[in-house]
Amino acid sequence: MILVLLGPPGVGKGTQASRISLHYEIPHISTGAMFRDAVARGTELGRRIQRYRIDKGEYVPDDVVIEAVRQRIHEPDCAKGFLLDGFPRTIVQAETLNRFLSTEKLRLNAVINFDAPIDDIVKRFSGRRVCPVDGSTYHIEHNPPLQPGLCDECGAQLEQRSDDDPVIVKRRLEVYNEKTAPLVDYYETSGLLRTVDASREPETVFGQVVALLEGWQWHI
Repeated sequence: MILVLLGPPGVGKGTQASRISLHYEIPHISTGAMFRDAVARGTELGRRIQRYRIDKGEYVPDDVVIEAVRQRIHEPDCAKGFLLDGFPRTIVQAETLNRFLSTEKLRLNAVINFDAPIDDIVKRFSGRRVCPVDGSTYHIEHNPPLQPGLCDECGAQLEQRSDDDPVIVKRRLEVYNEKTAPLVDYYETSGLLRTVDASREPETVFGQVVALLEGWQWHI
């Protein structure tokens, strides 16, 4: 199964991606997490990414993103499928993904679009916390860790990301509307898109996703 998740930053894609990945036993490929890790480790990719202000809500150029994703998809754990979160973000990236999958004799099975009111998204940003070790995402109100401030998986101290600052949030939403929102129309035209109400509780949203995918087995 090959899936793409769409939706503005802060809509809850990371939380749902983790649940979908576990449920269907496919790797969750988050370009944001991949880039932050590369920067932290000082890899060649990380050095290239540092030229761009991703911590200020800017996007990394298509050629850099595409090459990074291409390498990741060739890893052994992607043999039975994968979940893309944060890619594609532009029509150019979507078309490149189509060509790559075709070359590999693979196909995109479904695109899930998470939708929520802007006010809800801003509120989510203020309460979001992330594990610096494994990238797990929590929310102090909607998806709290078992122990306040600590990651359920590894016990690390949770952090608030610098790009969750309100000014940066506004910029990220502007960039999303300019660059990524057109993908909704692109994938809707292809017949692959399904939209879920992401303003509800995480468990309810996950139930919507599973119901959509299970009822869409003919396409998968």
